[in-house]
Amino acid sequence: MDSSSVTCKKLTVIAVLAVLIQVFGLALFVLGFFPVKPALSGFSGVESFYPPGADSAEFQNITNLSDSQLKYLYQELSLVPPLFDRLILMVIDGLPAEFVLGKDGEPPPKSFKEAMPYTQSLLSKGRAIGYHAKAAPPTVTMPRLKAMVSGAVGGFLDVAFNFNTQALLDDNIIVQFLKVGWKLVMHGDDTWLKLFPGMFSRHDGVSSFFVKDTIQVDQNVSRHLVDELSRSDWSLLILHYLGLDHVGHLGGRNSVLMVPKLGEMDEVVKMIDLNSSPTNNNDQGRTLLLVVSDHGMTENGNHGGSSFEETDSLALFIGPTNFGSTSGTPNKANQVDLSSTLALLFGVPIPKNNVGMLMPETFKSLTVDQQLRLLELNSWQLLRLLEAQLPGLVCENFSCDNFRDDGSERTRGYSSLEETFCCLYMKAADLHRSWKSGEEKRSASGDNCHSILMAYHNFLRTASEWLSHRATDKPVGRLIFGVAAMLVSCLILLSLLFLLGKQVFSEQNQQFPSANNDLSWWHLDEVFILVVIVIVVISMGSSSLVEEEQYIWHFMTSSLYLLSLRKVMQHIVTRTEQNTSATLGLKTNNYIQICSIFVILISGRFLRGWHQGGVNWTNLPDISKWLEQGGDTYIKLFQLVSVIILINISLVSLMWSRRSKKNFMTVVSLMHLFPGWLVLHYITKYQDVAFSTGSYDATLMAQVIYVVLGFCSTTIVVAVPWCIPFQNRTLSAPEVQRKAWGLCFRDSAYVIGLSYVYYWSLLQLLLQQPLNSMPVLFLFLQVLASIWFSSGSNQHRRQWVEVAALYYMGMAGHFGLGNTNTLATIDVAGAFIGVLNHSTILSGVLMFIITYASPMLYLLSMVMYNSVKDTSSFIISEKGNIGSLLKRTLGFPCLVPLGMNSILLIAYTIVLLLMRNHLFVWSVFSPKFLYVCAMTVCVCVGVSIVASTVIYISLVLTYREKLHTHTD
Repeated sequence: MDSSSVTCKKLTVIAVLAVLIQVFGLALFVLGFFPVKPALSGFSGVESFYPPGADSAEFQNITNLSDSQLKYLYQELSLVPPLFDRLILMVIDGLPAEFVLGKDGEPPPKSFKEAMPYTQSLLSKGRAIGYHAKAAPPTVTMPRLKAMVSGAVGGFLDVAFNFNTQALLDDNIIVQFLKVGWKLVMHGDDTWLKLFPGMFSRHDGVSSFFVKDTIQVDQNVSRHLVDELSRSDWSLLILHYLGLDHVGHLGGRNSVLMVPKLGEMDEVVKMIDLNSSPTNNNDQGRTLLLVVSDHGMTENGNHGGSSFEETDSLALFIGPTNFGSTSGTPNKANQVDLSSTLALLFGVPIPKNNVGMLMPETFKSLTVDQQLRLLELNSWQLLRLLEAQLPGLVCENFSCDNFRDDGSERTRGYSSLEETFCCLYMKAADLHRSWKSGEEKRSASGDNCHSILMAYHNFLRTASEWLSHRATDKPVGRLIFGVAAMLVSCLILLSLLFLLGKQVFSEQNQQFPSANNDLSWWHLDEVFILVVIVIVVISMGSSSLVEEEQYIWHFMTSSLYLLSLRKVMQHIVTRTEQNTSATLGLKTNNYIQICSIFVILISGRFLRGWHQGGVNWTNLPDISKWLEQGGDTYIKLFQLVSVIILINISLVSLMWSRRSKKNFMTVVSLMHLFPGWLVLHYITKYQDVAFSTGSYDATLMAQVIYVVLGFCSTTIVVAVPWCIPFQNRTLSAPEVQRKAWGLCFRDSAYVIGLSYVYYWSLLQLLLQQPLNSMPVLFLFLQVLASIWFSSGSNQHRRQWVEVAALYYMGMAGHFGLGNTNTLATIDVAGAFIGVLNHSTILSGVLMFIITYASPMLYLLSMVMYNSVKDTSSFIISEKGNIGSLLKRTLGFPCLVPLGMNSILLIAYTIVLLLMRNHLFVWSVFSPKFLYVCAMTVCVCVGVSIVASTVIYISLVLTYREKLHTHTD
């Protein structure tokens, strides 16, 4: 395609088509790479108590059995009587195990330990068994609950389904309890009601996403305790407390509310245990209290990633006297082990897709015979699952005569996984069989018994680890087709960018023939733009650089503007050496550019130092930590100063539009001042109570601010192109009219663009954490400084470089606000400001706005960027042709972000495909891919807003010009 033939219409159609192809390819890849993990259909039954391959005729005629008959049949086949009759499952959402059990052999922090005296006494007296139950990522509630009850590791996209929970159809411990006639009761997180609809006889659900509530959400659960504990009509009581998780989201681990909340949970444990102890001592209706958490939390109270703090969940079994050990040493397990452990404790079949192994410390009160029987049942269940996922696993086909397990790597020396699993299982089964046949010698065979236990544990551990980490089979064809579609889209966008650049270069050569040589050469800053892309793409293959990506963007952005400073200084020096006289305007432009670069660099340095810990270096000191140590007074002061400075800068910036009507600009100034005052009023009066009980006024005030911001921005966008006056309308010369049209366009774009940037910044000051108020101001200053710099640039600086620089600053600012490539840094609390009742869609939109504050800010600034470029030479007003204007004003601001994002998207998609078997594929590379996908949405939305705004301005001005022509 010839560059001269790229009309505005063709450019638009092809670009939209490329974006649609990209979205289609991305959807194909996501659905192929993150499928729902395959699961065995149906539910475990009588066959669970027989070895794999047993004659099915032995357990076919059980469909007519009643619940009680089935329960007794299970107990008879199990050969082990249930240790308990009733279960109280107390879920404390977000409670890290180290708050109760300590970490690395050290006790919990003193304040936390003193906050839970009764729980600590249960551990010290040997009545409780504590586990660090490692949760698999993503560490959000819904997939973690599914893992606990089914024993299966869910798919990574469960993090998205967490906001729209569907019924759990796979085999799970809840269904198994229901099949033997248990009556189920649930109070707390309504996720349980969505996972198991219609299964609870009584329930009182509360929303888990309304994080502002830390009190009532738990009182709604505790108010039922006295009544439920006095009843005997239930067998399973689930109590899911959300308050501690909400405390973490609002204030982090060290929140002043954390210790009181732990004390409240300790009182609940005490009440339950004291009410269930009499039945335990009488061996009637023996009750097990199981205190668990679904996940932990980071220092700032968030979760979703794979750090130790987030995956360190609690499992605390509380039973009768001598149930546990007085050693006080916490045990380690996986969260998926809970399902098989509970099934064996209560004598029901283990769920079919369980990949966990029993927690041996909970069965110490059983005889050796009974312990070996339970290990055998667990081994049979895992062997069935292995046979379903490894069709070649037929143990009769393998000879394990030379098998030797010396503790080394278990798969070494074997030709296949099938052989490894079979030999490990057959060794344990043979030892067990031999031990049972020598019944009279058992009393003297303690060592032999220990070897059987170890053999079973070796098989269970090996099978469990492999099943948990097994890479899901992916449809290769769908993945390749998705990558191909994204690659085609990327090539189309880059081709359009190249053709547009070629056409602009040709026009500039004709317009400035004296600068021909300068335009034909690549400058250092232009080469550096491309080098940054290459460096970022290469860094995607390193898990460490993915986790600490912020350092790349901060360094590259600063370096780019240092190169720009060098370029400006070179022009000044060259002009001085050649004794070329400079006009006052040219000198002023140079001073503006130099000052702008210093503003950008200084603001960027503050942004870099505000949150510089990333993922692995959160212990490093930074400005935000210093402010936190200083207290809320200093944080509030910085917040108020940020809002006041932002308002004043916006009002001063409006004055630069001198060609506008005075009365109209007064109205626009008031429309800037009023929402700014509302945000200031909210911060001073309502912010401190926004997340407390009874915060209706704060919520209503936030909603008013949303409405005012929406109304003001819409009014300005619609009205400004109609109200900005044309200059020199009385002159009929085409060049004069063209100049007037261009000036009116620039004034309209300036006012609307400034309003976009200002209102977006105000919205961020409302939604972001108070600590981020000053970084939002720095981002606003960087935007204005970038516009000033571009206004002073001459024709020798290519437009795509300026747009790319804005894109880079948007990425650096994204990390400057404390975002990382782990899901744990997503600000959940801010997504509920102004939300009276939980709305998944509304909270999701607010969460997206908070997370992508910086990239969207710089994309919106493209409207303002267009106002500083002289476009009058591309207007042919007498013919009403605005295509050349739209192509020049929208071409680079739209194609550069789309093109750069498409490069990063296709590059990281290929990296993720290559890393699909990497150890950190789910903990590092997959979360980053979700961010890349969300960034794609951000770019598409931002570009759409910019394009729509500029097109609207152009159409209105063209219509006004036609009216003026007809009037004349």
